[in-house]
Amino acid sequence: MKKGLSPKIRIALFVIFLILVATLPLYLKNQYFVRVATLCVMYSALALSLNLITGFMGQVSLGHAAFMGIGAYTSAILSDRFGWSFVPTMLCAVLIAAAFGIILGIPALKLSGSYLAIVTLGFCEVVRLTELNWMSLTRGPMGMTGIKKPLVLGWQIKTNGDYYWLALILMLIIIFFVINISNSHVGRAIMSVREDEIAASAMGVNIRYYKVMTFTISAALCGMMGAFYAHYMRFIDPSAFNFEQSTSILSMVILGGLGGVPGSILGAVILSILPEALRDLAALRMLIYGLIIAVMMIFRPQGILGRTTFSQILGIKKKYAVTPEEAAALLDGEETPYEELKKEEQA
Repeated sequence: MKKGLSPKIRIALFVIFLILVATLPLYLKNQYFVRVATLCVMYSALALSLNLITGFMGQVSLGHAAFMGIGAYTSAILSDRFGWSFVPTMLCAVLIAAAFGIILGIPALKLSGSYLAIVTLGFCEVVRLTELNWMSLTRGPMGMTGIKKPLVLGWQIKTNGDYYWLALILMLIIIFFVINISNSHVGRAIMSVREDEIAASAMGVNIRYYKVMTFTISAALCGMMGAFYAHYMRFIDPSAFNFEQSTSILSMVILGGLGGVPGSILGAVILSILPEALRDLAALRMLIYGLIIAVMMIFRPQGILGRTTFSQILGIKKKYAVTPEEAAALLDGEETPYEELKKEEQA
């Protein structure tokens, strides 16, 4: 049986890939491509935040665009009317989006499946209509224009490359949160809820607490990227945070793979680039877009990467992890390599 690349080679290639991604604006001279890359990073971060709810916890949410809009309008209003810089407005956007996550999560997460999806869809529409009709606060359909460019700890964001690096930093923060949560006892409790709520409850997992907590964290991270979106586009209006935006983010998660960080990033990159690549086929763009999703759901419903982790991609194994082959050997009464090693150490 042929073996793949060794872990050392995989890690080396991965490091080279990370360097290329981090320095992309330095060698990519076409500013249009830099802007597309920035959108890829932004939507990757949004997909990761939604994956906490849909992938790790197993609950379908169609209202993610609402939290993005709450974060965007919070940051834009504080920046425009009070002159605050980007960092404090972003932190306020995170807190307010998290507060709305709690307000929605406490009653809504008693439901599950299609019922929860309908509630979150209704919440998204309520938020959009509020943004559309509250003229004194949001300027309604006219939108908010002239939003200031971000100033981050003395770093004035001016160029497309600066926006790309800021988006990359925010995405790395979200990746850090998602990976640490998934690898902690909290993540195991969340995933037990996804697999079987009754069994998890019988084992002492507080179902409602973990659902609301996950929903709140996801909303907060989405609000953070909403703040970035407002200062990146420098113009926002309610149409940017509608149901279509929610379904686009959900499609990215489903395409890449539910419950996996690399999958969310890959799905977001593909579905961010695809509309731009098909711009010349405007009449057929959405047809092709939908066809790709439909084919994926038929032939690979777990997504392109499924629940694959970075460790699995790099070929890194835990010290005493039991592989499927070793588990099968245990069932057959054979000694595993771990047991053989322990006997050699004892001898």
